[in-house]
Amino acid sequence: MSSLANQLVRAEKEEIARAIRTLLGRPLVSRHDDPAAFDLIRKRRGPLIQWFDYFCGWRLIVEPRQGYARLVKTGPPGPRTASRPARRRRTTRAPFDRRRYTLLCLCSAELLTSPVTTIGMLAQRVVQAAAVEPDVPAFDPVRNEERAAFVDAVKLLEHYGAVTAMDGVTEAYLGDEDAKVLYRVDTTRVIRLLAAPVPPSRVAAAPAPPSGAGAAPVAASAEAQGTGVPAELTAEARYGGDEPTGTQRTLWARHSLIRRLLDEPVVYRDELTPAQSAYAASLTGCRLLRRAAEEAGFVLEERAEGFLLVDPDAIATDTRFPDDGSHAKVAALLMLDLLVTSGPVTAERLDAEAARLLRRFPQWARAYQSDGGGPRLAADALEVLTQFGLARRSGDQVAALPAAARYRVERAVQEDS
Repeated sequence: MSSLANQLVRAEKEEIARAIRTLLGRPLVSRHDDPAAFDLIRKRRGPLIQWFDYFCGWRLIVEPRQGYARLVKTGPPGPRTASRPARRRRTTRAPFDRRRYTLLCLCSAELLTSPVTTIGMLAQRVVQAAAVEPDVPAFDPVRNEERAAFVDAVKLLEHYGAVTAMDGVTEAYLGDEDAKVLYRVDTTRVIRLLAAPVPPSRVAAAPAPPSGAGAAPVAASAEAQGTGVPAELTAEARYGGDEPTGTQRTLWARHSLIRRLLDEPVVYRDELTPAQSAYAASLTGCRLLRRAAEEAGFVLEERAEGFLLVDPDAIATDTRFPDDGSHAKVAALLMLDLLVTSGPVTAERLDAEAARLLRRFPQWARAYQSDGGGPRLAADALEVLTQFGLARRSGDQVAALPAAARYRVERAVQEDS
């Protein structure tokens, strides 16, 4: 093979790997948001579709004319992906609450009826829909807090490209119920937002609004994982249901294990099911895990305690640690050293450590500089550490997990002259 042919093959592999990690970080990639990323995915869509289907059992939909690619990440979430909520697109970036999820679902359903609408017409349709849906609180656009929740739902749909403001801005509705905003609706994209293998209309029990959407814009999760969504939504027929064959059991072990590796910062062996553990220990499993990591451009770290996929370019993640982007993450890094060197420690000691930090830096973390600020900061920092698989709380004790050793502070030792 010529040198030029080798370069072309290497370039193709690098492009496919970059596209895989891009889709893992952003399951919905639109041309209007990132034309370069979308063009890369469109160009390599054949190998990408095959990779996600073979290694993960996930479906990749690429719509060149509509200008988007959607990775449908199905299946129950792992212990650290169930708490990844949708976030408001306005300044606070606060997570969605139950009300906002409810309005998001109602808006999505009503947008399917027309390719063009206004914010006033959509609000009135949501009023009517909420009035006839059992167990759904009435929507009252006269109230400021209701309009704010409605705007957050619409802004998220705008972010995903499901609606596009042709005239006016959505935020105008915050201060004026009669604001004029004209939308073009991409009804196909609205449908693509749902990542449930089984349509909700076919599930007997109505699911509660999801508590997190980290895996996808609107994610389906299993009731067994404690998210309040019926397990029927996540049932995937290809794995055989209650009576799988040996081949189907092996396929599920492969797909479920690789899904967790791709979605979670770290996967510990004691968190795996017996089938996943057996597959990871087998020669075939080891070979395919390494092949999947290599083809996606990850570095696979295999330890006695578990597995970790490292993205050298940080493309495949939507959040990082360490990161000074939030006070909770800064406090988490400082408390991690305490857990690694002195742990396990009590939750009360973490509260005291957080309070000490606030006293030491009175101009820092002003949102926590009030009564009860120390315990709140400690709780938020512990949530960060738990999310990244660095710490675990059992009762009143908090202990560092093996991956926390990566962040151990090395203290210099001065030698006697």
